[in-house]
Amino acid sequence: MTQPFAFNLKATDGTARLGEVVTPRGTIRTPAFMPVGTAATVKAMFTEHVKATGTDILLGNTYHLMLRPGAERVARLGGLHKFMRWDGPILTDSGGFQVMSLSKLRTLSEKGVVFQSHIDGSRHEMSPERSIEIQCLLGSDIQMQLDECVALPASRAETERAMELSLRWAERSRTAFKAMSQPGAAMFGIVQGGTEPDLRHRSARALAAMDCEGYSIGGLAVGEPQEVMLDTISATVPDLPAGKPRYLMGVGTPQDILLSVERGIDMFDCVMPTRAGRHGLAYTWDGKLNMKNAAHADDPRPIDPLLDAPPARDYSRAYLHHLVRSEELLAGMLLTWNNVAFYQALMAGIRASIAQGRFQQFKNETLARMAVKAKSE
Repeated sequence: MTQPFAFNLKATDGTARLGEVVTPRGTIRTPAFMPVGTAATVKAMFTEHVKATGTDILLGNTYHLMLRPGAERVARLGGLHKFMRWDGPILTDSGGFQVMSLSKLRTLSEKGVVFQSHIDGSRHEMSPERSIEIQCLLGSDIQMQLDECVALPASRAETERAMELSLRWAERSRTAFKAMSQPGAAMFGIVQGGTEPDLRHRSARALAAMDCEGYSIGGLAVGEPQEVMLDTISATVPDLPAGKPRYLMGVGTPQDILLSVERGIDMFDCVMPTRAGRHGLAYTWDGKLNMKNAAHADDPRPIDPLLDAPPARDYSRAYLHHLVRSEELLAGMLLTWNNVAFYQALMAGIRASIAQGRFQQFKNETLARMAVKAKSE
């Protein structure tokens, strides 16, 4: 019998929540961070190393995978899990953000979006139904509705138009999902509305009425000030069902994660730890280290002795500095591994602190420690 999708809330500490998302392919401990596996790979990492960091779920990208190698091809080869050798849960985004931000030319209508590939200029159409179809072909465990994410700042009229269109697309996505999805799969609705509280309220309430398996807050972390993002989260969360997981899309820094967990968010994704690793930056409990800096050239210490992961524990700062300055591929591999391990250690610390009723203490101590390091850099 297929394990049904479920969210179990296990404890709260203020508005911070400890829980688990149950899927047919495994349980996701929340708050959770999802490393981004855009093109069926977490860049510069083996899947077994990703799993060893404590990662429960990966994110795949519908737009990139539909263009290359193609969703139908992945389906013929056994689905995304088999294709990339990952047996845990996978969440796929709808492709909408990439269509809006990467495609060379695009035409938006009620039906969907017609766009040109950023790779070869080929013409494609993405509708709510086609987005769900692609995600079903990939075989993802959690699927996202197609939405329109407007760039901020935007006028209220433009924000409201996109929010209303996203709601109509959510209804169509929901209908397609019910017709196409496998037992145990889930679809999350995406709350839009820019930084307008009343538009966020309308979006969240309308999506809640669709009885999705989970809900996402989209359209943030796109350049707005952090306090605006946090205020928008605080205004939106009360309208989301307490018994469903809440996913803040595209966020973010360790600081953003801690402050968003404080406001009731359960799931996160961001390219930041992997992208930073490929550019010579290491995340540690003392903040970020720029391994390009000459200060590390003669430093025999590990990156972070408090982080139980091989790249943080077993290689000297001097060696990693050498790899980065020599532009060796191993530099990006080791630093990416370190960063994903740090993010998962951060999430484990958050979960433990909520379980013990000391989240505020953990948050404050972690933020203070990182702030001291940032001032010294």
